[in-house]
Amino acid sequence: MKLVIKFGTNVIASPDNTINKPRLLEMVRQIATLHREGHKIALVSSGAIFVGRQNAPDLPRRKDIPFKQMLAAIGQVKLLNIYEQLFDIYGITIAQALLTRSDLANRGRYLNARNTFNLLLEQHILPVVNENDVVGVEEIKIGDNDNLSALVANLIDADRLIILTDQPGLFTADPRQHTDAELIAEVPAITDDIRALAGGTATGMGVGGFSTKIQAAQLATRSGVETVIASGHEPDVLVRLVLRGETLGTRFVAHISHVESRKRWILAEAVSGALVVDDGAAAAITRRHRSLLPAGIVAVRGEFPRGATVVIEDLQGQKCGRGITNYKSADIRAILGHQSDEIERILGYNYGHTIIHRDNLVALG
Repeated sequence: MKLVIKFGTNVIASPDNTINKPRLLEMVRQIATLHREGHKIALVSSGAIFVGRQNAPDLPRRKDIPFKQMLAAIGQVKLLNIYEQLFDIYGITIAQALLTRSDLANRGRYLNARNTFNLLLEQHILPVVNENDVVGVEEIKIGDNDNLSALVANLIDADRLIILTDQPGLFTADPRQHTDAELIAEVPAITDDIRALAGGTATGMGVGGFSTKIQAAQLATRSGVETVIASGHEPDVLVRLVLRGETLGTRFVAHISHVESRKRWILAEAVSGALVVDDGAAAAITRRHRSLLPAGIVAVRGEFPRGATVVIEDLQGQKCGRGITNYKSADIRAILGHQSDEIERILGYNYGHTIIHRDNLVALG
């Protein structure tokens, strides 16, 4: 199973406002257990600004953005160093990944990030992800690590997103004010009533910052990723959720698969050009649902960047597919008709052996 696990700052903080290393070690131990069982995991961790503040106690208390970015710069190093030491106990190599909205909005950078994450996971390396607060400005910031975790889940086609917080899940009312509030075990669909419970409206209950968690759950489930919001203080929470299949926290149901989600998007996206393919490639796409290789392409129409959506046509001009390209138009012209193992020799680099991978291709024939 491919998992994205998100720690909130309140999961790793002690009551005395310092980082809780024993608890963090316990969470790392659970992740290591999942990792050992073959699960591929990306960790989204809040806390850089919090850790930065702890390591610069003599600095004045300020709330302006440059000051917070400075704290993030200090804290990122410290936090990653802590994770490196803890994961090293279990023989797990970690990698740092800092992202902004512009990284994921730009198609080429999105594909680069996707390829890097997938390669890290294939090599059993655990990415530790945070928003790039040091360079982020309002226009390019994602805004919070809840939504970042959902975007990462979409990026890597995760099977499940687990958001750990200091609350057991979503309640029917604010449990701090209503003793009869009940935990909602499952949310089949995110409605206005659910958003209101999370504090998404002026009359909402405001349950501990749940608004951004509901936003993240909606973003993830729309991409085919089941989401669970649970307490990071619950004993063995990750092992019980993933390995034992226990019902903990609040589960948000995904109604479509990753591939269905992506293919709906591909069909709705405006095309930037066309690839003309031979009969063999057309049959491979429409009948066998295979990827498009450079050997099967005979012509390229239009100019487009890597990551563009293009239409695929057969020699008779019939549309047989749509897909997202791994190469820009100029590159495809250079390698069309060639075998995949020739790509690097011709271009001097490669982004994989397919022009359009089958997961990013919708057959129309």
